[in-house]
Amino acid sequence: MSTIARVAHREYGRSSTDQIMTERPLAHVPLSTIVREWGRLGLIGFGGPPTHIALLRQLCVERRGWLSEHEFEDAIATTNLLPGPASTQLAIYCAWRLRGRLGAVVGGLCFILPGLVMILALAVLFFAAHTPLWVRGAALGAGAVVPAVALNAALRLVGPSWRRSNAASFRRARWLGYFAAGVVGAVLAGSYLVLVLILCGLVEVSIVGVRSRRALVLFPAVVTPVALGGLLALCWVALKVGALSYGGGFVIIPLMQHDVVTTYHWMSGAQFLSAVALGQITPGPVVQTVAVVGYAASGLAGGLLAAFVAFTPSFLFVMVGAPHFARLRSSASIQAFLLGAGAAVIGAIAGSAVPLGRELLHLWQLGVLGVGALWLFAFRRSVVSALVGAGLLGIIAVLAGAPH
Repeated sequence: MSTIARVAHREYGRSSTDQIMTERPLAHVPLSTIVREWGRLGLIGFGGPPTHIALLRQLCVERRGWLSEHEFEDAIATTNLLPGPASTQLAIYCAWRLRGRLGAVVGGLCFILPGLVMILALAVLFFAAHTPLWVRGAALGAGAVVPAVALNAALRLVGPSWRRSNAASFRRARWLGYFAAGVVGAVLAGSYLVLVLILCGLVEVSIVGVRSRRALVLFPAVVTPVALGGLLALCWVALKVGALSYGGGFVIIPLMQHDVVTTYHWMSGAQFLSAVALGQITPGPVVQTVAVVGYAASGLAGGLLAAFVAFTPSFLFVMVGAPHFARLRSSASIQAFLLGAGAAVIGAIAGSAVPLGRELLHLWQLGVLGVGALWLFAFRRSVVSALVGAGLLGIIAVLAGAPH
């Protein structure tokens, strides 16, 4: 084994030279079963990735026995290496194991569409020209607690990522540096945040010394378009969300906010907070938020287009890459990239609380934010309950005469 391979093996586990079996679909489960079961998950999957993973495990491992626990854990590990919404890719992958590419398409669509229909219906209500007073209050209340939701999401990710960096002091120091870069990037970099995330990953790869030419095939080069407008701009924003977001659904918030509010003026800051809240309280992936952005930019067609662009990379990553997922898990260079980019993502999610907090319009929203933060951090309750409760407080506030 070469010196470089030994370094990668020591820091990140097996080298890519290990012999690994490729993965293949396991069985021919009827499409009607996939439609029924994945559609059910799409309807009841409130609560984001932890809920989606639990529901998929219950279905595929415990109830149906389609996958072993070991296979399912490997699938979780691999989809977390891919850019884009990991729990959606896990749902697509599980369907692929049962019925190949056709199963992946059918299962993925059934998982995504219920939440997409729901969030677009809510977008029509929230962004109507003459929105009812109680709806405006609910939007302001739920939006007020979004900065705390962002911090909560970051804190939930810190533990696993920190443990993954192991006990080496220099490696832990690098993790902290990447985390800090993500925080600063979320506050200051605006639409260039994705470059900060990728740069952190590449720095870690260069430090470890991995030189494989195939190392970063899943991380496309970024060329930031200049002076885009209309649907082309919408497609670019959605593509960043679907193909260039590392670390899960919530990183879409700092990736989108500057483009949506400042660059293209599709939404006000307060409306963006409401869009994020809608993505949290509806079932299915948090990335559905991009459909609200698309609706604000170009109506119902824009919402559907944004969702299509954002989710297409997930289908492609799974259907093209699934037979080689075992090799992906063993890649030292990808593991190194994910240490750097992943720590920066967590920092970016935490840092997004700053620009999100700046969008609060009224003093009473700060009170709702405080109550929501206590609910999440002191009482350790769910994000969905925090957002619903904050929405109710917002309704009470505006009906009582608070500014809106």
